Amino acid sequence: MSALTQSTAWQALEAHHREIKPLHMRDLFEQDPERFEKFSERSTGLLLDYSKNRITEETMKLLSNLADECGVLKARDRMFAGEHINMTEDRAVFHVALRNRSERPMMVDGRDVMPDVRDVLNKMRRFTQDVRSGTWRGVTGRHIKTVVNIGIGGSDLGVIMALQSLRSYQRDDLSPRFISNVDSSHLVETLRNLDPETTLFIVASKTFTTQETMLNATSARSWLVKRLGSGAVSKHFVAVSTNEEKVADFGIDTDYMFPFWDWVGGRYSTWSAIGLAIALVIGMDKFEEMLEGAHAMDEHFRTSPIEHNMPVIMALLGVWYSNFFGWSTHAVLPYDQYLTRFPQYLQQVDMESNGKRVDLEGRPVDYSTGPIVFGHAGTNAQHSFFQLLHQGSWKCSMDFIGVANNHHPLREHQTILLSNFLAQTKALMRGKTEDEVRAELKAEGLSDEKIDLVAPHKTFPGNKPTNSIILPLVTPFTIGQLLALYEHKIFVQGILWNINSFDQWGVELGKELASEIKPKLMGEVPIMDEDSSTAGLIHYMKRLKKEFI
Repeated sequence: MSALTQSTAWQALEAHHREIKPLHMRDLFEQDPERFEKFSERSTGLLLDYSKNRITEETMKLLSNLADECGVLKARDRMFAGEHINMTEDRAVFHVALRNRSERPMMVDGRDVMPDVRDVLNKMRRFTQDVRSGTWRGVTGRHIKTVVNIGIGGSDLGVIMALQSLRSYQRDDLSPRFISNVDSSHLVETLRNLDPETTLFIVASKTFTTQETMLNATSARSWLVKRLGSGAVSKHFVAVSTNEEKVADFGIDTDYMFPFWDWVGGRYSTWSAIGLAIALVIGMDKFEEMLEGAHAMDEHFRTSPIEHNMPVIMALLGVWYSNFFGWSTHAVLPYDQYLTRFPQYLQQVDMESNGKRVDLEGRPVDYSTGPIVFGHAGTNAQHSFFQLLHQGSWKCSMDFIGVANNHHPLREHQTILLSNFLAQTKALMRGKTEDEVRAELKAEGLSDEKIDLVAPHKTFPGNKPTNSIILPLVTPFTIGQLLALYEHKIFVQGILWNINSFDQWGVELGKELASEIKPKLMGEVPIMDEDSSTAGLIHYMKRLKKEFI
């Protein structure tokens, strides 16, 4: 048994869970009309309502005790102090410095990193102004009209999500595209119908060695050179990297290499120069508004006590369901079309961070860690997987993200959207009893025989927990708040589980094996030491494939 599961706070929660498990939330609401006020928090226009959870005031007290016992606030302070909390890679975890809008120094290894951060932001501002104003032009003198971001993982998902979310702030004459998948179809379809004279590529790779990114970048360069000549590369490619030598070898002018630092993890790098595509497309002022929103949430997280700290509350509730109820899935359900990509982005931030099987001391854990995260935008999701959420046998905690206002206020649309948002969380909480169903069916004039047949199928158990997060409008500021809220929630859960949320060694094994398999698939080396399945698949693919590129 681990120290965590043997701790006083954990044992108290296990005993409390046995008391809470039979309670139904509809009864809790009927017994306490003040439940919403007791279990909701506000910060800079953002509201978290967590009243529709299977909790009481005693639950939250015991969960707070767990946070205390696990040293959550001390760990938070260590992160903001720039300590090397990523212990397997011996690095600070300091993305909060990238969006620090105060005059407070941010120290790593005895050095204030803020001058460097501000230098890169200023460099980004100069470049984005040049491109957006037409001062920077392609090799033939034409204005840039398309920005193609070439990256993968953290150099791709956050940028796509942010630009999808902030579509209302984009200029019509400057549009983004993205290449991430090493599948050539992604590259070819992204480049289809693009004019090379008006296209700018951003190659986003810290080391400039990421296999997928560099293969795509090399193919994109060949596409450009074929049409405009090798001299065009320096006017149509820039880099977000720290490897000056390889950037120069690629043909990119190193004056247009935008650096970041080893204390910036990939999935937390949207706030760095990795966000260059965001700044180009929506403007640097709006990009910095996004940083300000994240900073506002950072300050809330940095200064709020446990019982009023939104990221801590969300983290504790996630642990409550994952470890005490035994639920392994969590749905994120944004009711705004612009936030469609948000669940996919969170899949990486959460599952790559907390999908770990050993604790900080390298011992296998005896409790669940990161959940499986999924989701999609409402109301589409209601006609997809909500049936399982309401009446399926799988158990799932949920976050609903609602937005009070819309950039396109067509008649009735937002009212109906928000009505569905509210109805779903209410239905998941209350459910519908068989007695209520039978009364409705009887009022409709159905026979007793028909009622007996239909009633079980129309009964909803309810008691399904949801958090409601409300934004006033999707803006750069509120997107910054929202992303930082989840980043800190995930960090807190890592502290509670005593795991390192900031490495991703599980990604590496597949890459290593792929490099060994490639020459065998190409016929360059014999297939000698493979298991029978891998060898059989290689032989079959080679027979099917007429040519290797």
